[in-house]
Amino acid sequence: MATGKKTNARPKVEPPQNLLNKWAPRVVILLLVVAIGSFLDAIRERFYVFDREHLHQLAKAAIAASPDDTAGMIQHIVTNLTLTYPSNQIKLNVDSGEWMFNNAGGAMGAMYLIHASITEYLIIFGTPLGTEGHSGVHTADDYFHILVGEEWAFRPGALQMERYTPGMVHFLPRGAVKQYKMHEGCFALEYARGWIPLMLPFGFLDTFTSTLDFPTLYRTVRITGREIIRNLLIAKI
Repeated sequence: MATGKKTNARPKVEPPQNLLNKWAPRVVILLLVVAIGSFLDAIRERFYVFDREHLHQLAKAAIAASPDDTAGMIQHIVTNLTLTYPSNQIKLNVDSGEWMFNNAGGAMGAMYLIHASITEYLIIFGTPLGTEGHSGVHTADDYFHILVGEEWAFRPGALQMERYTPGMVHFLPRGAVKQYKMHEGCFALEYARGWIPLMLPFGFLDTFTSTLDFPTLYRTVRITGREIIRNLLIAKI
């Protein structure tokens, strides 16, 4: 009976020099990306155009000019913005008919995108039915100016809710998380400043995990992408 000779195969080990040549460029690229990202984050304030206090006063002026008329408030805001900010400085979407659903963090409402760029967005968001959910963890500071209705919010450890009514601003710093609830008929002017593209997955993921509303996803991506590109073309980051 023939017997075969048993050989012990040893795994091939790359020489240290080969490993260094393979991984060194990747590490350098990673460090370069981190360095550039850190630098841009440190100077991000230079890219902002909207003034936070002006937006707050504008929201209150819209409430005073059109009490109990949400459409009138929106028109007041858009008209004022177009008069305040020249089109060679920032591009605004003045088509107030471009509403779309938004599902994020378990909450559902509709939004009208007034402005979107790499570092800022400005929208009208709300619902006549009411909704609640998770705020999400974001790479931008968020300013939620209540126009009509009422919003409640809560963070872990708080034993009483936060309450926001027309004319008030609900500020959510980047990285912070809350549960929030918008009551029936609540609409707000929402302004975010920071790294907007990194916020988009939060607004898209519910499409794949629950709603399967791909037409709305397409509409959201198309309008958001269009507005970001319009602003990039005038060097608004």
